[in-house]
Amino acid sequence: MFEEAQYFAPVAAQDDGSVVVELASSHPGFADQVYRARRNAIAALALNYRPGTPIPAAEYTEQEHEVWAAVVRELGVKHAKYATAEYLEGAERLGLPKERIPQLEEVSQLLEPLTGFRYLPAAGLVPLRDFYGVLEDGFFHSTQYIRHHSVPFYTPEPDVIHEVIGHANALAHDRFAALYRLAGQAARRVESEEALEFISKVFWFTLEFGVMQEAGELRAYGAGILSSYGEIEEFRGMSIRPLDLTVMGTTEYDITKYQDVLFRAESLEHLEDVVGGFWATCDDDMIAKLVAAGCG
Repeated sequence: MFEEAQYFAPVAAQDDGSVVVELASSHPGFADQVYRARRNAIAALALNYRPGTPIPAAEYTEQEHEVWAAVVRELGVKHAKYATAEYLEGAERLGLPKERIPQLEEVSQLLEPLTGFRYLPAAGLVPLRDFYGVLEDGFFHSTQYIRHHSVPFYTPEPDVIHEVIGHANALAHDRFAALYRLAGQAARRVESEEALEFISKVFWFTLEFGVMQEAGELRAYGAGILSSYGEIEEFRGMSIRPLDLTVMGTTEYDITKYQDVLFRAESLEHLEDVVGGFWATCDDDMIAKLVAAGCG
Protein backbone atom coordinates (compact mmCIF):
# COMPACT_ATOMS: atom_id res chain seq x y z
CA MET A 1 0.00 0.00 0.00
CA PHE A 2 3.05 2.24 -0.16
CA GLU A 3 6.34 2.41 -1.97
CA GLU A 4 9.52 2.03 0.03
CA ALA A 5 11.43 5.31 0.39
CA GLN A 6 8.77 7.31 -1.46
CA TYR A 7 5.37 7.31 0.26
CA PHE A 8 6.17 9.25 3.42
CA ALA A 9 4.40 12.19 5.02
CA PRO A 10 6.45 15.33 4.20
CA VAL A 11 8.78 16.49 6.96
CA ALA A 12 9.68 20.16 7.31
CA ALA A 13 12.28 21.81 9.55
CA GLN A 14 11.02 25.12 10.94
CA ASP A 15 13.02 28.34 11.45
CA ASP A 16 12.98 27.81 15.23
CA GLY A 17 14.62 24.38 14.86
CA SER A 18 11.45 22.37 15.41
CA VAL A 19 10.33 19.64 13.03
CA VAL A 20 6.81 19.17 11.65
CA VAL A 21 5.46 16.03 9.98
CA GLU A 22 2.68 17.05 7.61
CA LEU A 23 -0.03 14.40 7.90
CA ALA A 24 -2.83 14.34 5.35
CA SER A 25 -6.34 15.04 6.63
CA SER A 26 -7.22 11.40 5.86
CA HIS A 27 -4.44 10.08 8.10
CA PRO A 28 -5.80 8.21 11.16
CA GLY A 29 -3.68 10.37 13.48
CA PHE A 30 -4.44 13.74 11.86
CA ALA A 31 -6.69 15.03 14.66
CA ASP A 32 -4.66 13.46 17.51
CA GLN A 33 -2.39 16.25 18.73
CA VAL A 34 -0.51 13.98 21.14
CA TYR A 35 0.31 11.53 18.35
CA ARG A 36 1.32 14.36 16.03
CA ALA A 37 3.65 15.86 18.63
CA ARG A 38 5.30 12.48 19.08
CA ARG A 39 5.63 12.05 15.31
CA ASN A 40 7.37 15.42 15.15
CA ALA A 41 9.75 14.47 17.96
CA ILE A 42 10.58 11.11 16.37
CA ALA A 43 11.26 12.76 13.00
CA ALA A 44 13.60 15.21 14.73
CA LEU A 45 15.59 12.26 16.13
CA ALA A 46 16.31 11.06 12.60
CA LEU A 47 17.10 14.52 11.23
CA ASN A 48 19.60 15.11 14.04
CA TYR A 49 21.20 11.65 13.75
CA ARG A 50 24.89 11.50 12.92
CA PRO A 51 26.21 8.39 11.14
CA GLY A 52 28.46 6.24 13.26
CA THR A 53 26.68 7.11 16.51
CA PRO A 54 24.00 5.02 18.26
CA ILE A 55 20.50 5.61 16.92
CA PRO A 56 18.58 7.81 19.39
CA ALA A 57 15.79 6.01 21.21
CA ALA A 58 12.21 6.93 20.43
CA GLU A 59 9.83 7.27 23.36
CA TYR A 60 6.83 5.03 22.78
CA THR A 61 3.66 4.99 24.85
CA GLU A 62 2.21 1.91 26.47
CA GLN A 63 -0.62 2.14 23.95
CA GLU A 64 1.88 2.02 21.08
CA HIS A 65 3.61 -1.01 22.59
CA GLU A 66 0.19 -2.67 22.72
CA VAL A 67 -0.28 -1.97 19.00
CA TRP A 68 3.03 -3.69 18.28
CA ALA A 69 2.14 -6.67 20.45
CA ALA A 70 -1.29 -7.09 18.83
CA VAL A 71 0.09 -6.92 15.28
CA VAL A 72 3.02 -9.25 16.04
CA ARG A 73 0.63 -11.76 17.58
CA GLU A 74 -1.73 -11.79 14.62
CA LEU A 75 1.00 -11.71 11.97
CA GLY A 76 2.80 -14.58 13.67
CA VAL A 77 -0.18 -16.84 13.02
CA LYS A 78 -0.36 -15.74 9.39
CA HIS A 79 3.39 -16.10 8.84
CA ALA A 80 3.25 -19.74 9.90
CA LYS A 81 0.72 -20.31 7.13
CA TYR A 82 1.91 -17.99 4.37
CA ALA A 83 5.62 -17.08 4.80
CA THR A 84 8.49 -18.89 3.13
CA ALA A 85 10.75 -21.14 5.18
CA GLU A 86 13.72 -18.79 4.79
CA TYR A 87 11.79 -15.81 6.14
CA LEU A 88 10.67 -17.88 9.12
CA GLU A 89 14.27 -18.99 9.70
CA GLY A 90 15.36 -15.36 9.68
CA ALA A 91 12.66 -14.42 12.18
CA GLU A 92 13.74 -17.23 14.50
CA ARG A 93 17.38 -16.18 14.27
CA LEU A 94 16.60 -12.51 14.93
CA GLY A 95 14.28 -13.04 17.87
CA LEU A 96 12.49 -9.70 17.89
CA PRO A 97 10.60 -8.80 21.08
CA LYS A 98 6.91 -9.63 20.87
CA GLU A 99 5.44 -7.44 23.60
CA ARG A 100 7.15 -4.11 22.93
CA ILE A 101 8.50 -2.03 20.05
CA PRO A 102 12.25 -2.56 19.72
CA GLN A 103 14.48 0.46 19.27
CA LEU A 104 16.29 0.59 15.91
CA GLU A 105 19.66 0.44 17.68
CA GLU A 106 18.48 -2.74 19.39
CA VAL A 107 17.42 -4.22 16.05
CA SER A 108 20.84 -3.35 14.62
CA GLN A 109 22.60 -5.07 17.52
CA LEU A 110 20.53 -8.21 16.94
CA LEU A 111 20.97 -8.12 13.17
CA GLU A 112 24.60 -7.16 12.67
CA PRO A 113 26.15 -10.36 14.08
CA LEU A 114 23.91 -12.41 11.76
CA THR A 115 24.34 -10.75 8.35
CA GLY A 116 26.22 -7.49 8.94
CA PHE A 117 23.19 -5.24 8.41
CA ARG A 118 22.42 -2.19 10.54
CA TYR A 119 19.52 0.25 10.49
CA LEU A 120 19.62 3.98 9.81
CA PRO A 121 16.82 6.27 11.04
CA ALA A 122 14.71 8.03 8.39
CA ALA A 123 12.61 11.09 9.17
CA GLY A 124 10.74 10.95 5.89
CA LEU A 125 11.52 10.80 2.20
CA VAL A 126 14.84 9.15 1.35
CA PRO A 127 16.01 9.69 -2.24
CA LEU A 128 15.91 6.45 -4.19
CA ARG A 129 19.63 6.40 -4.96
CA ASP A 130 20.49 6.92 -1.30
CA PHE A 131 17.94 4.42 -0.03
CA TYR A 132 19.02 1.63 -2.34
CA GLY A 133 22.70 2.53 -2.55
CA VAL A 134 23.49 2.05 1.15
CA LEU A 135 22.13 -1.49 0.98
CA GLU A 136 25.47 -2.44 -0.58
CA ASP A 137 27.18 -1.32 2.64
CA GLY A 138 24.75 -3.24 4.84
CA PHE A 139 22.54 -0.33 5.91
CA PHE A 140 18.77 -0.09 5.78
CA HIS A 141 16.87 3.20 6.16
CA SER A 142 13.90 2.87 8.51
CA THR A 143 11.21 4.96 10.10
CA GLN A 144 10.81 4.84 13.90
CA TYR A 145 7.18 5.84 14.34
CA ILE A 146 4.32 3.37 14.65
CA ARG A 147 0.83 3.55 13.16
CA HIS A 148 -2.04 5.21 15.03
CA HIS A 149 -3.64 3.08 17.73
CA SER A 150 -7.15 3.60 16.32
CA VAL A 151 -6.37 1.33 13.34
CA PRO A 152 -3.67 -1.10 14.53
CA PHE A 153 -3.93 -3.32 11.46
CA TYR A 154 -3.66 -0.53 8.90
CA THR A 155 -1.09 2.09 7.98
CA PRO A 156 -1.10 4.54 5.05
CA GLU A 157 2.71 4.76 5.19
CA PRO A 158 5.66 2.51 6.08
CA ASP A 159 6.01 2.45 9.87
CA VAL A 160 8.31 0.57 12.22
CA ILE A 161 6.14 -2.54 11.92
CA HIS A 162 6.70 -2.70 8.18
CA GLU A 163 10.37 -1.76 8.41
CA VAL A 164 11.25 -4.23 11.15
CA ILE A 165 8.80 -7.12 10.95
CA GLY A 166 8.78 -7.04 7.16
CA HIS A 167 12.41 -6.30 6.38
CA ALA A 168 14.55 -7.14 9.43
CA ASN A 169 13.33 -10.74 9.59
CA ALA A 170 14.33 -11.15 5.93
CA LEU A 171 17.63 -9.34 6.48
CA ALA A 172 18.43 -11.86 9.23
CA HIS A 173 18.67 -14.62 6.60
CA ASP A 174 22.00 -14.72 4.77
CA ARG A 175 20.55 -15.40 1.33
CA PHE A 176 17.98 -12.62 1.47
CA ALA A 177 20.57 -10.23 2.93
CA ALA A 178 22.83 -11.01 -0.04
CA LEU A 179 20.02 -10.04 -2.43
CA TYR A 180 19.53 -6.71 -0.65
CA ARG A 181 23.25 -5.99 -1.03
CA LEU A 182 23.14 -6.84 -4.73
CA ALA A 183 20.25 -4.41 -5.18
CA GLY A 184 22.42 -1.74 -3.56
CA GLN A 185 25.33 -2.51 -5.86
CA ALA A 186 23.05 -2.22 -8.88
CA ALA A 187 21.63 1.13 -7.73
CA ARG A 188 25.14 2.55 -7.39
CA ARG A 189 26.34 1.12 -10.69
CA VAL A 190 23.71 2.66 -12.96
CA GLU A 191 23.79 6.32 -13.90
CA SER A 192 20.42 7.20 -15.41
CA GLU A 193 17.27 7.80 -13.40
CA GLU A 194 15.41 5.49 -15.81
CA ALA A 195 17.74 2.61 -14.98
CA LEU A 196 17.44 3.32 -11.26
CA GLU A 197 13.65 3.27 -11.54
CA PHE A 198 13.82 -0.09 -13.34
CA ILE A 199 15.94 -1.50 -10.50
CA SER A 200 13.51 -0.11 -7.91
CA LYS A 201 10.56 -1.76 -9.66
CA VAL A 202 12.32 -5.12 -9.67
CA PHE A 203 12.94 -4.61 -5.93
CA TRP A 204 9.27 -3.71 -5.45
CA PHE A 205 7.99 -6.86 -7.14
CA THR A 206 10.46 -9.12 -5.32
CA LEU A 207 11.81 -8.06 -1.93
CA GLU A 208 8.72 -5.92 -1.24
CA PHE A 209 5.93 -7.95 -2.85
CA GLY A 210 7.51 -11.20 -3.98
CA VAL A 211 5.89 -14.63 -3.78
CA MET A 212 7.45 -18.03 -4.20
CA GLN A 213 6.42 -21.59 -4.87
CA GLU A 214 7.26 -23.78 -1.89
CA ALA A 215 6.20 -27.33 -1.08
CA GLY A 216 3.44 -27.21 -3.66
CA GLU A 217 1.86 -23.92 -2.55
CA LEU A 218 2.37 -20.20 -2.98
CA ARG A 219 4.10 -18.44 -0.10
CA ALA A 220 5.25 -14.86 0.43
CA TYR A 221 8.73 -13.51 1.10
CA GLY A 222 8.12 -9.81 0.28
CA ALA A 223 8.18 -7.42 3.25
CA GLY A 224 5.13 -5.51 2.04
CA ILE A 225 2.97 -8.62 2.12
CA LEU A 226 4.40 -10.09 5.31
CA SER A 227 3.88 -6.89 7.31
CA SER A 228 0.29 -6.36 6.12
CA TYR A 229 -2.46 -7.99 8.17
CA GLY A 230 -4.92 -7.75 5.28
CA GLU A 231 -2.74 -8.22 2.21
CA ILE A 232 -1.22 -11.45 3.48
CA GLU A 233 -4.68 -13.03 3.32
CA GLU A 234 -5.31 -11.83 -0.23
CA PHE A 235 -2.10 -12.38 -2.20
CA ARG A 236 -2.90 -15.89 -3.41
CA GLY A 237 -5.97 -14.54 -5.20
CA MET A 238 -4.06 -11.93 -7.21
CA SER A 239 -2.84 -12.23 -10.80
CA ILE A 240 0.30 -14.35 -10.38
CA ARG A 241 2.82 -14.10 -13.20
CA PRO A 242 6.16 -15.77 -13.90
CA LEU A 243 9.32 -14.04 -12.74
CA ASP A 244 10.28 -11.80 -15.66
CA LEU A 245 12.77 -8.92 -15.39
CA THR A 246 11.43 -6.95 -18.35
CA VAL A 247 7.82 -7.15 -17.18
CA MET A 248 8.65 -6.37 -13.55
CA GLY A 249 10.89 -3.45 -14.47
CA THR A 250 8.29 -1.84 -16.73
CA THR A 251 5.05 -2.59 -14.86
CA GLU A 252 3.27 0.34 -13.21
CA TYR A 253 1.54 -0.19 -9.88
CA ASP A 254 -0.80 1.65 -7.55
CA ILE A 255 0.78 2.26 -4.14
CA THR A 256 -2.57 3.06 -2.48
CA LYS A 257 -4.13 -0.40 -2.72
CA TYR A 258 -3.32 -4.09 -2.52
CA GLN A 259 -1.00 -5.21 -5.30
CA ASP A 260 -3.13 -7.12 -7.81
CA VAL A 261 -0.18 -8.28 -9.96
CA LEU A 262 2.52 -10.40 -8.33
CA PHE A 263 5.48 -12.31 -9.72
CA ARG A 264 6.27 -15.88 -8.67
CA ALA A 265 9.75 -17.32 -8.18
CA GLU A 266 9.83 -21.12 -8.43
CA SER A 267 12.34 -21.31 -5.56
CA LEU A 268 14.87 -19.17 -3.73
CA GLU A 269 17.51 -20.48 -6.12
CA HIS A 270 15.37 -19.26 -9.03
CA LEU A 271 15.08 -15.82 -7.42
CA GLU A 272 18.83 -15.67 -6.85
CA ASP A 273 19.62 -16.73 -10.41
CA VAL A 274 17.19 -14.36 -12.15
CA VAL A 275 17.01 -11.30 -9.91
CA GLY A 276 20.30 -11.67 -8.04
CA GLY A 277 22.10 -12.32 -11.31
CA PHE A 278 20.50 -9.23 -12.85
CA TRP A 279 21.44 -6.95 -9.94
CA ALA A 280 24.99 -8.33 -9.94
CA THR A 281 25.62 -7.52 -13.61
CA CYS A 282 23.16 -4.88 -14.85
CA ASP A 283 24.22 -1.54 -16.25
CA ASP A 284 22.47 1.26 -18.11
CA ASP A 285 22.86 -0.39 -21.50
CA MET A 286 21.47 -3.73 -20.33
CA ILE A 287 18.45 -2.07 -18.74
CA ALA A 288 17.82 0.09 -21.82
CA LYS A 289 17.68 -3.09 -23.92
CA LEU A 290 15.27 -4.73 -21.47
CA VAL A 291 13.02 -1.67 -21.57
CA ALA A 292 13.13 -1.63 -25.36
CA ALA A 293 12.21 -5.32 -25.43
CA GLY A 294 9.23 -4.58 -23.19
CA CYS A 295 8.07 -1.83 -25.53
CA GLY A 296 8.53 -3.93 -28.64
